[in-house]
Amino acid sequence: MCVAAIAWNAHPDWRMVAVGNRDEYHARPTAPLAAWGDGVIAGRDLTAGGTWLGVSESRFGLVTNLRVPGYPRAELASRGALVADWLRGAPPVQTQTMNPFNLWLAGPDGLTLYTNHPEPFSMPLDPCIHGLSNGAHGDRWFKTARLEAALADWLGHGSDQAPLFAALRDETTQSPDPEDAFSSVFIVNPTYGTRCSTVILVDAEGRGRITERSFDQSGAVTGAVALTFRWAR
Repeated sequence: MCVAAIAWNAHPDWRMVAVGNRDEYHARPTAPLAAWGDGVIAGRDLTAGGTWLGVSESRFGLVTNLRVPGYPRAELASRGALVADWLRGAPPVQTQTMNPFNLWLAGPDGLTLYTNHPEPFSMPLDPCIHGLSNGAHGDRWFKTARLEAALADWLGHGSDQAPLFAALRDETTQSPDPEDAFSSVFIVNPTYGTRCSTVILVDAEGRGRITERSFDQSGAVTGAVALTFRWAR
């Protein structure tokens, strides 16, 4: 149950600020944030080879699972290729050969939301703050609303990433949510929980920095990586 928020051209100092948590089974092999050597900067899912979030020259992508009864189905293709291929320069893909997904793709032409369920659909997103989790676009999930609000509060107050990582560490739950243990922004669970938090900052001049913190089953930090990149003006 991942969660993310993005400020897309929402403040004169920042072209993009994106923050997100990847929630996944702790047993699923993962490589931390790195430059792949083909222009992609991302973490890597070592089971299927794709990624959930990353950047490249003037591009950004993020995918989340869309929770739909009857899915996921093991015979369908991995969704991580959607982001990796986009970051390498491929056109966006909308396919129903994959399990249901939400997808943000950003580039010189703007930020667009894609989904493949119940039908392939895309929608350009306005310059403002947007949130996304594992529900349909526009669903006001508790965790999504909290992360959007934290990002809105951060804009205009400098460039310190600490408040953004604090927002991603928010373990506040909503009760009586039937899935209360998974309703927080940050999930601590021995089997399935928050594996990493990522903050991406791209200023008005196109100077970018992506920072990832990784966590174990207890929520303890196991690693941190920060890389810089640049987008054309």
